Amino acid sequence: MGHVNHSVASDFILVGLFSHSGSHQLLFFLVAAMFLMGLLGNTVLLFLIHVDYRLHTPMYFLLSQLSLFDIGFPLVTIPKMASDFLQGESFISFEGCAAQIFFLTLMGVAEGILLTLMSYDRYVAVCHPLQYPLLMRRQVCLLMVGSSWLAGMLNASVQTSITLHFPYCASRIVDHFFCEVPALLKLSCADTSAYELALSTSGVLILVLPLSLIATSYGYVLGAILRMRSEEARNKAFTTCSSHITVVGLFYGAAVFMYMVPGAYHNPHQDNVLSLFYSLVTPTLNPLIYSLRNREVRMALIKVLSSAGLRFNIVKMSILPKDVY
Repeated sequence: MGHVNHSVASDFILVGLFSHSGSHQLLFFLVAAMFLMGLLGNTVLLFLIHVDYRLHTPMYFLLSQLSLFDIGFPLVTIPKMASDFLQGESFISFEGCAAQIFFLTLMGVAEGILLTLMSYDRYVAVCHPLQYPLLMRRQVCLLMVGSSWLAGMLNASVQTSITLHFPYCASRIVDHFFCEVPALLKLSCADTSAYELALSTSGVLILVLPLSLIATSYGYVLGAILRMRSEEARNKAFTTCSSHITVVGLFYGAAVFMYMVPGAYHNPHQDNVLSLFYSLVTPTLNPLIYSLRNREVRMALIKVLSSAGLRFNIVKMSILPKDVY
């Protein structure tokens, strides 16, 4: 208990992303613009999936959950980082640090599981199309989403409680722009080697196992696509699956380097760049990837914009005097 009380007694100091760069203001505006663009893109995608009945399918239901994670990831880190930059302060309370670790771990694990389940959805759709309505019925989709959230919560609860139980009696300066487990463990004055080994082992399960399942699913999908006789069906299946593969590559590429490559092979600056990539860049790119490559999403967007333009014209006609026309 003495260790925990000592840890709570003072705040942590975040070094910040902009301290590693000479062009502080330019980088700040780039991050802010990408943050707003990602929020807008994922919100629009969520809205389209909700209002367009053609997108009320298992694939787009799972995609809506991905958009939720992609909204949550930047909200946990970017507003705090922007506030610190504008106010010239970089303190974060012990409770605030715990909240960042919990929610980032929750969404990271849940999104990894969700991407695996999305690959299973594509496998069933392409390889077993006749059984798709049964295998991907609503109850199954809800179970998939619920299991990803539950796994994320359990993992986040364990990691957060163990990480913040260690005594932090030396430096309080976290060489990172948010509280992340590897950066925080470097400040502990206790032996964390056993826990770091456990983290590496769990990282293998959390990262390698889903990647293996995704690779297996798309191995079968690729074989089924190549056997299709209809060129139109082949192109549609390939376009849909390639969007998901691109998202998987963006998410897991940074995560594997961050959590599976030993710390001796990357420095804090590289950690900051990688963390920015999977916490901001990837969530911003995901809605662009799915909207630009999926015809259904493009058509839903055109339909919404057309109806909005039509309503605007009706309102304008009702407001303006009749002798204007």
